[in-house]
Amino acid sequence: MATLEDRLNNVNNKKFEQATTFESGNEMAAMAAAQINYHVMGYFPITPSTEVAQYLDLMKSQGLHDIELIAADGEHGSAGICFGAAATGARVFNATSANGFLYMLEQLPAQSGVRLPMVMNLVTRAVSGPLDIRGDHSDLYYALNTGWVILTARTPQAVYDMNIIALKLAEHKDVRLPVIVAYDGFFTSHQKRKVEYFKDRKVVQDYVGEVPKGYPVACDKNNPVTIGAHMNGDDLINNNFQQSEAIYRAGQVFEELQKEYAEISGREYKTLDLYGMEDAEVALFLLNSAAESAKDVVDKLRAKGIKAGVISPNIIRPFPAKEIREALKNVKALLVGERADSYGGNGPNLTHEVKSALQEDKENQTIVLSRVFGVGGKDFYADDAEKFFEMTIDAMEKGFAEKSFDYFGHVPGNPENKLKPVIEPMHGNTFNSGLIKVTQDEETKKLNVKIPPLRNLTGKPKRFASGHGACPGCGIFPGLELFFKGIEGDAVILLQTGCAYVVTTGYPYSSHKQTFIHNLFQSGAATLSGTVEAFFEMKRRGEIEISDDFTFVMITGDGGMDIGMGSAIGTALRNHKMIILEYDNEGYMNTGSQMSYSTPLGHMTSTTTIGKTKQGKPFHHKDTAQIMASTHIPYVFTGTEAFPQDLIKKAAKAQWYAQNVGLAYGKLLITCPLNWKSEDRLGEKIMKSAVDSCFFPLYEVEQGETTLTYDPEAKNKRVELAEWLKMMGKTKHLLKESNAPMLKEFEDEVQRRWRILKAKHETPFL
Repeated sequence: MATLEDRLNNVNNKKFEQATTFESGNEMAAMAAAQINYHVMGYFPITPSTEVAQYLDLMKSQGLHDIELIAADGEHGSAGICFGAAATGARVFNATSANGFLYMLEQLPAQSGVRLPMVMNLVTRAVSGPLDIRGDHSDLYYALNTGWVILTARTPQAVYDMNIIALKLAEHKDVRLPVIVAYDGFFTSHQKRKVEYFKDRKVVQDYVGEVPKGYPVACDKNNPVTIGAHMNGDDLINNNFQQSEAIYRAGQVFEELQKEYAEISGREYKTLDLYGMEDAEVALFLLNSAAESAKDVVDKLRAKGIKAGVISPNIIRPFPAKEIREALKNVKALLVGERADSYGGNGPNLTHEVKSALQEDKENQTIVLSRVFGVGGKDFYADDAEKFFEMTIDAMEKGFAEKSFDYFGHVPGNPENKLKPVIEPMHGNTFNSGLIKVTQDEETKKLNVKIPPLRNLTGKPKRFASGHGACPGCGIFPGLELFFKGIEGDAVILLQTGCAYVVTTGYPYSSHKQTFIHNLFQSGAATLSGTVEAFFEMKRRGEIEISDDFTFVMITGDGGMDIGMGSAIGTALRNHKMIILEYDNEGYMNTGSQMSYSTPLGHMTSTTTIGKTKQGKPFHHKDTAQIMASTHIPYVFTGTEAFPQDLIKKAAKAQWYAQNVGLAYGKLLITCPLNWKSEDRLGEKIMKSAVDSCFFPLYEVEQGETTLTYDPEAKNKRVELAEWLKMMGKTKHLLKESNAPMLKEFEDEVQRRWRILKAKHETPFL
């Protein structure tokens, strides 16, 4: 095979001992970061880059590095953390993907513009609507104009090596710019391949050197500086010119640094990775892992006498125009394959950059074809590379390209295969039982709710069809369905990204029986507020005829009230007629059980691991219900499936307020057996213990007045917090004698919050 693993020793000089193993790209990015021992990593979990932070957290629990890992409230926040840390002169690291990268995008030119070095791993993934979480380069292409140097890594080995080179490049006196190391999501990030790494991290640290001194930093009291002063155009053009010169110098510096690295590692990374290009007549230009797949085809074609080759750049910012002109001077036909499009541009970004480079060579006659392929993680096989070469051979023989730009791998739809609904549309009285009565007390203006025995509501249809992909014992849908037993009539439901969304809407199927909308984590509440106001405005104009009993429900969970908190607060302050319902499973479960701000103290997640130096999450959980109550919306409540009548009554109240007054917010505690490490069958019992221990009190805040709807102390049913914790594998370590101080701190905080809540219950004006 012509893969990089078979050429690990392409430079014979190896000065330092290295270990050989099989690891993934994410593991090797974490390995490099740990060996460098950065000062700070600000991060927010997103597939497929999340593992980098997870591995670093695990390594820190084992005492393998000292990096301060800061879990942000979203990628915009993580970029801010990194900017602030870099401003002190610290060494800073991050990893992200796709929509998360775009969420931090406005921060990136701000950092490169003030010349603050750092390294960020961009684990490439589709940016798309509808959502696709697999790998392509659509996120990477948004990085091209940010002013960051961009290195590419085709294999896990290259991920390790490029991360080490990247820091030295970022801090070089002729560069002083942040650097992105981009590698393919899943193809490179998760697949394990043969790799070598330095056994002694001192080798890595000696290569990157000490943190450079003599530059303006934010924490030097003897030399105060202003970082990021406002500029007008006369000054900004000079700043931009200097930045432009620096990024072009980065290309030259990269060549120098990779040669130095080759001397100690035995691996070289020239600006262009050229395979079979010494006399090639036809060639492919491919980024990252696809180039490795195509190299085997080069061998096959050359065995037939066809002079084929592959070009893959190791750096795309600055774009290596000079090197590309040299490599293509004798090539008759080139196909540029790209895992992303520049819609409406008659070819994606790198196609035009290759063409622009060739324009500078007046003697070059290379025919350039452009194909978009492999988007959304669509596989690229050797057979596909062979078809690409067939296109170049055809163009070479004809002297022109019949179609210079096209997509590859798409197929026309067949109307005969159109899916038909398996159930009749459900609306109107279908979801109206007529058994739930909500009235307003004329004196107190509070609501009174009467519900029938639960068995009388069993005939009310479920809102979600069976066949979804939730894990065994998942508490999301029992909790949501119980809530919707209290909602009468039609509903429009919006789900932010999360488990509930992913498992109910795998295209072309849907578990939603009524209208459903999806939008991203950070904007769910704002999105539905736009839907609500458009509905009422079109209804006011007489453009639609729909009854007033529509209920609009935005469902969030899996940490969505971290990254989406700003959107939710804004929606609450505007007081739109809708419901925000949060299912709280105490973590980012859809991306692999990372810590969220709702994760309680000491609880184990994949980014708050248990080890010699760590015992779970180091700070207390966020009280979202109290935060939302502080916005003075009409109705806030908490609920759980363990107390069904309580939850159904609160759902009915929330619907009344959403239809008549304004925003209602509810928080449901639900189980996640997979990540809580609990038994599937114990969901209701675990929820009841969470309530009876006063960790998750049941209450409502109606028109600003707090009422406990269940008091375990008054009913003599309060249990110790340990009774709840012992039922979950993620918290059993808290019951060890060595963790008694942390357990005591947790118990004290639960008691403090419970006493405050009781005081509010007893004193309505609080």
